[in-house]
Amino acid sequence: MRFTTYAAAATLVTLATGQTFTDCNPMEKECPNDPAMPATFETDFKAGKDAVKGWKQTAGSLTYGPKGAEFIVAKPGDAPTIQSEGFLHFGYVEVKMTAAKGQGIISSIVLQSQDLDEVDWEWIGGQEGKVQLNYFGKGNTTTYDRMIEAPVATTQTETHTYALNWTAEAITWIIDGEPKRTLKYADANGGKTFPQTPCNVRLGNWPGGDSKDKGTVEWAGGKVDYKAAPFTMTVESVKVINYSPGTAYKWTDKSGSHESIEVIGAGNKNGAPQNAAVIEPSATAPGKPLESAIDAPGKTTGPAGSTSGTPAKPSSGAVDTRSERSDDLPCNCGTATMTVSGTPPASFTTANQPPYPTSGLLVETNPAPVVPVPNPSAPSGALPTLSGNATISAPPSQFTGAASHNKAGVLVGAFAGAVLLAF
Repeated sequence: MRFTTYAAAATLVTLATGQTFTDCNPMEKECPNDPAMPATFETDFKAGKDAVKGWKQTAGSLTYGPKGAEFIVAKPGDAPTIQSEGFLHFGYVEVKMTAAKGQGIISSIVLQSQDLDEVDWEWIGGQEGKVQLNYFGKGNTTTYDRMIEAPVATTQTETHTYALNWTAEAITWIIDGEPKRTLKYADANGGKTFPQTPCNVRLGNWPGGDSKDKGTVEWAGGKVDYKAAPFTMTVESVKVINYSPGTAYKWTDKSGSHESIEVIGAGNKNGAPQNAAVIEPSATAPGKPLESAIDAPGKTTGPAGSTSGTPAKPSSGAVDTRSERSDDLPCNCGTATMTVSGTPPASFTTANQPPYPTSGLLVETNPAPVVPVPNPSAPSGALPTLSGNATISAPPSQFTGAASHNKAGVLVGAFAGAVLLAF
């Protein structure tokens, strides 16, 4: 996203640290494995709560109507949010939904990994007719210049199909079957900020205009007027094709490279058992609304990049691999390291599948600017082997520009004199 900001060093530090949350960052310490989604993961929200399996309610609650799941903001504090129990490692993600209207209201689709790789769709409730397409890698928030807006009529009154095709080479944002943007690996700071680690899917509707931070309120379009409530985002269905099916994903080192991810139970099309758990009707603990799970400015973080607050507990009946390692699950499938590139597997490219375009796209031509931040604790390790026409001269020794969550003094110096421009 891009937004108007006011020049103050303290504010710049807040912007740099106001990124996403993670339960455990594998680039900083050893973490539990990520449970895997099935090869195909589909949810029809029109069928009601009992048909919604493999999702966790992390904030608020949902209602269900003939058009699908309703994410309703009716009063201050409302921020209904869900996230998938399972993760995918490269794949196709499709969401059919109608965004919420209302000044200061933000509807969001987010792919999020444990090391803060992130791909976003964001709708500003006071701006009909367009959607923001954004991405971040490894928690890098040294710049907020990656967002591109795509025109799409009637986002708040009609259901549209929003999709992502994500491979090791590129990410393509697709609206109603028409490609709108593609990001190549090499164009994301030489791959350093290219999202490439296992992600879950997060859906939410939240009042950005209620933030205490001026930058967030400006980006959201102003304060929320609850006299005009309720503000409803409706999700009809979600479909995910996981290009690296298995039981779980193991981080074999701290590089953050897709090549470092090992697929436990490779080829297991059913994925982890969490995918069969029915969603709880409401969050079972004080959880995180999607506001703390996207790149909205103004969120302050605690150690290791985690936002303040209590992590949501898993729904009852689900196996929580964040406290119990997924590789303990029985499977005779073996292990494999997956690298997916180019077009999807042939088995998915049938006449009934959405398009996976390779041409006619809005393509990034220049890497996003980076403000170097000296940080000896930044992660090191080899970057992914490149494929296609992506090139890089040599792997850097660290993810240059990665935001430090614990060294505000360093960030103040690094950001001195920086100017963030209004989009």
